[in-house]
Amino acid sequence: MKKSAKIILSALLILISLAGCKKPRTKFVIGLDANFPPMGFYDGDKLTGYDVELAQEVAKRLNLEFEAKPINWQDKDKEIQSGNIDCIWSGFTILEERQKQYIFTKPYLSNEQVLVLNNDTKVKSLADVKNFVIGCQSYSSAEDAINANPTFYSSLKSIIYSEDYLKALDDLKNRKVDGIVMDSIVAQYLIAVSDEPLVILDEPLAYEDYGIGFKKDKDGEELCKLVWETLRGMQADGTVSAISRKYFGTDISKIQ
Repeated sequence: MKKSAKIILSALLILISLAGCKKPRTKFVIGLDANFPPMGFYDGDKLTGYDVELAQEVAKRLNLEFEAKPINWQDKDKEIQSGNIDCIWSGFTILEERQKQYIFTKPYLSNEQVLVLNNDTKVKSLADVKNFVIGCQSYSSAEDAINANPTFYSSLKSIIYSEDYLKALDDLKNRKVDGIVMDSIVAQYLIAVSDEPLVILDEPLAYEDYGIGFKKDKDGEELCKLVWETLRGMQADGTVSAISRKYFGTDISKIQ
């Protein structure tokens, strides 16, 4: 039996198991930050992005109705615990603290937390940052990366927190902040598509992996396995690679 066929069979067996123990699932709802391109964002009135397209294809293969639900990022824990969403699928960094509250898939992408600056900066390394006003998204892994780097943190004048990175980038372009700490995947995409005079410092603050986070209960565990096996099937048949190339120009997936 071919590898892709084995993966599909495994996913179907999990789906049958889910259906047999409770009312069959009919819908798959992901929670996401809708201002987080290229992972999730609005193209006109359409909500799209790398994470959205992956999740939509997973739902299609499982014969489930799909909904991508924009959420306030600081309320993500409440959204998952209340059952309003089935998972967080939005460039969600796998952190030790989060693993106490979520069941994560294996990593599907790697990322770095980086410092983004205006291109007339004289800063060449994190050690050059002195008395800066730094922007970042509140309740994010960028905030965690800043707090986890005491030397960098102590060098700052202040930190301005934003609800999303589009607002933080506006603050940087308008010189309201001296730099922003954010996901390298998002920073590279936004700089490329906007052609703004911004640069990414070569020295990252942190290295991390993205995973999909589910509620830490039996249903969440079973759904997590089902989604991951479906993604593995999509990786095996080239679907993940095609979506990756659409948004990143190359296949950067870590799914195996």
